[in-house]
Amino acid sequence: MKNTFALFSALLITAVAGAQTNPVITGWMQNTTNIKGRHYVNGNSTPINDNVLANIQSVKYSTNSVYIATNGIPAYITGPFLDGNPSLATSQATIFKFPLNPVQNTGTPSPTTMGNIGIFINGVALFDYRDGVSWQSTSSSLKGGPLGGTGDGIWNRDAVVAERAGFDCAKGHPAMGNYHHHQNPSAFKLDLNVVSTICNLYDADGLYVIDSSKHAPLIGFAYDGFPIYGAYAYKNVDGTGGIVRMKSSYTLRNITTRTSGPNVNANYPLGYFREDYQYNATSANTPDYLDEHNGRFCVTPEYPNGIYCYFATVDEKWNSAYPYAVGPTFYGVKSAAKVNSITEAVTTYTPSTTSVFNLNEELNMVVFPNPSSEFIAVQTAGITRSDMEVNLYDMNGKLLESKILHQGSTIAYFDVRLLYSGNYVVEITDGTKRITKKIVLTK
Repeated sequence: MKNTFALFSALLITAVAGAQTNPVITGWMQNTTNIKGRHYVNGNSTPINDNVLANIQSVKYSTNSVYIATNGIPAYITGPFLDGNPSLATSQATIFKFPLNPVQNTGTPSPTTMGNIGIFINGVALFDYRDGVSWQSTSSSLKGGPLGGTGDGIWNRDAVVAERAGFDCAKGHPAMGNYHHHQNPSAFKLDLNVVSTICNLYDADGLYVIDSSKHAPLIGFAYDGFPIYGAYAYKNVDGTGGIVRMKSSYTLRNITTRTSGPNVNANYPLGYFREDYQYNATSANTPDYLDEHNGRFCVTPEYPNGIYCYFATVDEKWNSAYPYAVGPTFYGVKSAAKVNSITEAVTTYTPSTTSVFNLNEELNMVVFPNPSSEFIAVQTAGITRSDMEVNLYDMNGKLLESKILHQGSTIAYFDVRLLYSGNYVVEITDGTKRITKKIVLTK
């Protein structure tokens, strides 16, 4: 059945690859308002403004390829990295070349590697599970580094587990300046089981907010050109069956010892190494479980005729689940690459200047807590692809405070401790459309 889907996928991709309707052209978060990056430093919860443009700078395409220019900097605040990482997120000034029509690799699958294996729609790098460190049994220590090292290569350390202390609120960190995510890019504070308190002092947004009631948004593309989605999707490949969480078919092995490696203990728990996991082929035959590449062929809102998709997997508490996004091998032919310049005739894609969203349906504004006595948070379920204004009014229509929800952000906060008890109104607008919600303040 998998091969049938692969053939069907290839035919459909060719059929729907019209230039300005192809999501690999239209799906990127282009910076049209000169949004710049911001970062925290350890000990200072006030973000520092950077002079580097965030998100995507340009999208250009030819007959067969699309070129994405990005600095690799998100609109959400990065840092600090509390594990001693001395690096900051710095401009990568890179052009990525992706295929317009990705194809399945019918030969030996290509393994994911250290460094970039894809990019998110905001231009930030995607890395796979590893951090370049592996067990060195001869010296009973871990060897290696973020982009390579000596280790024995037998027990390869999982960055999501081992480097958690060094991730910022958005679950990212830099390798020699190259800011990246190894995992689902939704902020720690939004998980049902919060495994890091970094957001308490250094608050930031992730790329998107998980919503278990909706198909997850398109969040990136892997180096084989196939799309990457968030955690939830249609249960069945034909777009039916309701919305369910997409589940990894990898599970932890039932072991207490590791041959030529450390025993399973508090310092090296199960899941600390990639080799602690095993693939369960029988699970992949269940509709809401993924294959060995962490994907499946399916219908999505952006691809109504179907395509192979990867998913950013999480567990039932929304904590990241191995292999996290793509891997440990690619489904398709790995063909994306960084290029120094564009050497063929291309067309520049300009996003529509009209409102991107039906605000009521797509942003699905949530205000919480409501009632409140100290602060309120205005959260959007969709990815904001243009700047939004969030306003707080009293019931007489007087504007009390205004915040800008920058492109790619999801949450705005209001301190309401100095306001009187009563009813107020929160508004979110893109300048053309608006939605409002009443809130109650109690003292």
